[in-house]
Amino acid sequence: MPLQPIESPKCPRCGKSVYAAEERLAGGYVFHKNCFKCSMCNKSLDSTNCSEHDRELYCKVCHGRKYGPKGYGFGTGAGTLSMDNGAQFQNGDVVRNGARLEPRAIARAPEGEGCPRCGGYVYAAEQMLARGRAWHKECFKCGTCKKGLDSILCCEAPDKNIYCKGCYAKQFGPKGYGYGQGGGALQSDCYATEDGAPSMRAAIEVDRIKARPGEGCPRCGGAVFAAEQKLSKGREWHKKCYNCKDCHRTLDSINASDGPDGDVYCRTCYGKKWGPHGYGFACGSGFLQTDGLTEEQISSSRPFINPDTTSIKAPEGEGCPRCGGAVFAAEQQLSKGKMWHKKCYNCTDCHRPLDSVLACDGPDGDIYCKACYGKRYGPKGFGYGHAPTLVSTSGESTIQFPDGGPLNGQKTSGGCPRCGFAVFAAEQMISKSRIWHKRCFYCSDCRKSLDSTNLNDGPDGDIYCRSCYSRNFGPKGVGYGLGAGALTTF
Repeated sequence: MPLQPIESPKCPRCGKSVYAAEERLAGGYVFHKNCFKCSMCNKSLDSTNCSEHDRELYCKVCHGRKYGPKGYGFGTGAGTLSMDNGAQFQNGDVVRNGARLEPRAIARAPEGEGCPRCGGYVYAAEQMLARGRAWHKECFKCGTCKKGLDSILCCEAPDKNIYCKGCYAKQFGPKGYGYGQGGGALQSDCYATEDGAPSMRAAIEVDRIKARPGEGCPRCGGAVFAAEQKLSKGREWHKKCYNCKDCHRTLDSINASDGPDGDVYCRTCYGKKWGPHGYGFACGSGFLQTDGLTEEQISSSRPFINPDTTSIKAPEGEGCPRCGGAVFAAEQQLSKGKMWHKKCYNCTDCHRPLDSVLACDGPDGDIYCKACYGKRYGPKGFGYGHAPTLVSTSGESTIQFPDGGPLNGQKTSGGCPRCGFAVFAAEQMISKSRIWHKRCFYCSDCRKSLDSTNLNDGPDGDIYCRSCYSRNFGPKGVGYGLGAGALTTF
């Protein structure tokens, strides 16, 4: 029996046999490696960018141009207008590899079971779901502008069709002032049909139902019901009436200010009408606000406050130490067990306002700021003024004890090695098992103050800083001087 060779699969593009070493798979078909490229642009393909359709291979770009959705928004970029309607692929017969491709025919489905747009059968690989019915992917587009849709952009309309969000809003959304392309735009699409125009309502008159005197809205006097009430200072207002009396700005619980005249204002108008006026109280610091008001008008609109703290006298020794008036809890300032008026609590010399941090009680029973207290009662002499100025009222030094040594006591053998007086625990410094006064703990040569980090005990029993110790007791010669290679002859 003659040997029958195994028949190899044929390449759909060239029609020749394909062997295992050169095969490429796509859509259930086997292609040569050289034939595995786009049938339109001849771009070489792989498993990531290959799309198969009717035994033909395409790259993703060419497949989208030929079989994808077309129209506004499906061009090169978002918002571009693609004029490619695929006519070059539909007019006439398409011949590929010597074979004529027949136009695709869609099988009709029974009424109510197929695609709602074309009526054909919808298979699982191409179905899109909306309103519980399956659509072809090619038919799943807006019924007005034909834009391709997905599950995010799709809007199901009452007419059992699907639309993009823009077209749905134009046909079925609210219409009128404020519902156009942008805020404030007037869209008149609703007036194309008489039944689409909204019915115009008359203005709401909140004062039509009058309330009893003192119980209604403070502005219009009408009865206020729970659904429209706004509360301010224990009174009920209509939501429509709850606005600034001057600029009519709508108010809420944050920016409403109750005026002394019983009405409500926004913060800006309240500040202009009832706030402080004059230099520094306008739009910015240093700006002079007049608002066209005279000083008499401003004064007459302000609540009267008597600034005289001496109008109510207190018993002797119980009132404010400066003015003698009674001090009440809302204005008191405490200093050294005495109560002062907030207005009187300032420096006696420079009249600077004081607080608990800046105040200094003087020996004369008055209060001073720190600078004035230091000038009057602080130490005087060289170094105690505004450094390095010399402050002296008598021409003599006021530093009585410049060396800072002890005045009395006996010298002991166990005392400070430098001065010989006893050393107490509060002032002791320790070095080589010996106790020193803190004022005596300095370098024997340069008198530099020492601590535990720069201390050096000398062989003579004294203490030195590092520089003086190395100069007196360190090695000498070439290389041990002030710098490497220097010769010191100490």
